[in-house]
Amino acid sequence: MTKATPVLLLVVCAAPPAAKVTELAERLRHDGWDVHPVVTEAAVAWVDLPALQRTTGHAVRSEPRGPQEPKSLPRPDAIIVAPATFNTINQWAAGINNTAALGTLNEALGAGTPIIVSPYAKAALAAHPAFHRNLELLANAGVHFTATEALRPDTPDGPFHWDSVLDLLHRTTLHDRRGPRATPPRWRQ
Repeated sequence: MTKATPVLLLVVCAAPPAAKVTELAERLRHDGWDVHPVVTEAAVAWVDLPALQRTTGHAVRSEPRGPQEPKSLPRPDAIIVAPATFNTINQWAAGINNTAALGTLNEALGAGTPIIVSPYAKAALAAHPAFHRNLELLANAGVHFTATEALRPDTPDGPFHWDSVLDLLHRTTLHDRRGPRATPPRWRQ
């Protein structure tokens, strides 16, 4: 009996790496992941949607589903958020659930799904106290982060550093596969 291909949801936010996120999707597919893209509404303008759909073999989700629509995303084995913007991180940490991307992230956090996040925020935004507080809140809830700006190229026209995300995904999912699926955190009331 063959093992099913692991499912990965790729959440993409509106920042420069979004224009090249198909490169990340290609590498994930090469590594054996079944990649399902979820793009924030703001990122739609940044992403080559037809190329991302061709690369992943799945429709790109950018809007919340309607009340009569069935769920279109499978249960993921892992999630990557790359790039993850200042706005998305802060809204996610606050529990805001008004977009397809935030709904996906909030549900996955509650389900204990491994989540890899690569924050991408310019220095002035990354210095905001809410950003640091929210990164810590999400990390304490089990989210795995690359360094902020880990994706940034060495030169303006250089390639984005997708290896930082892929290495963290490998380390995280290798660890998670050794034991039972993570359980949701229990909060004190």
